[in-house]
Amino acid sequence: MIPQDVRAAVHADEGTLFSVMGMEDTIILKKIETQTKEEFFRDLDRFAKEQTKRLKAGGFKEEDLWKAVDRGRARRRPKP
Repeated sequence: MIPQDVRAAVHADEGTLFSVMGMEDTIILKKIETQTKEEFFRDLDRFAKEQTKRLKAGGFKEEDLWKAVDRGRARRRPKP
């Protein structure tokens, strides 16, 4: 149990996740920041748009993606 004043100081509500590390007689708690589902998908969408711009600027085309997928799948197929 974490004392109320310590929880307040680190803005930890009930259910807040912590990473726990220990060595000899010392225990360290590190609060784990989590995203909401909406924040996660917003960040994922922003990342995808950013990467799409970078790939297009580098001359990468959608057909290049499908060729790479086909090559990867061919390597995974079992040989008869």
